[in-house]
Amino acid sequence: MLKTITLCSALLISCASWAADDAPVRTVAEVDLNRYLGQWYEIAKFAMYFQRNCVADTTANYSKNPDGSIKVVNRCRKESGEFDQAEGKATVVENTQNSQLKVSFFWPFKSDYWVIGLDADYQWAVVGNPNRKYLWILSRTPSLPEPALQAAQKAAIDQGYDLRELDYTKQQK
Repeated sequence: MLKTITLCSALLISCASWAADDAPVRTVAEVDLNRYLGQWYEIAKFAMYFQRNCVADTTANYSKNPDGSIKVVNRCRKESGEFDQAEGKATVVENTQNSQLKVSFFWPFKSDYWVIGLDADYQWAVVGNPNRKYLWILSRTPSLPEPALQAAQKAAIDQGYDLRELDYTKQQK
């Protein structure tokens, strides 16, 4: 029975993503940066080359720089048990109500950071990009209750993301 439910869920996810794939990715209407700043835990992601050495405890911390940009500190635990850390800078894309940013870890390269799902209380966020190659589900806590995780997943599915590629992050509590 569980296999049947899992298969049906996978088919529904696939059908939803095929239908939404044609539509452009949309961001949330607005992000209050002061509420968004702070520590976020990575709950799940699309596997990325630059995170290849990360095995657990991945976090992102956002704080304001004196120039108004956002300091980004990404951190994760490597197989050795040591932490790897990358520091970058994000800037808001004009006229997006703070829902689209450009993030740079290596000047002059910048990547799209679009908030495509956001809990009303800023307890979880879904971040992606316009070509659907990047996706992160973030939480203010190391784990998300199932209903919140399902809501975050639905936000991604509604934007045409294929969640079969989703890789869940181990977080020590």
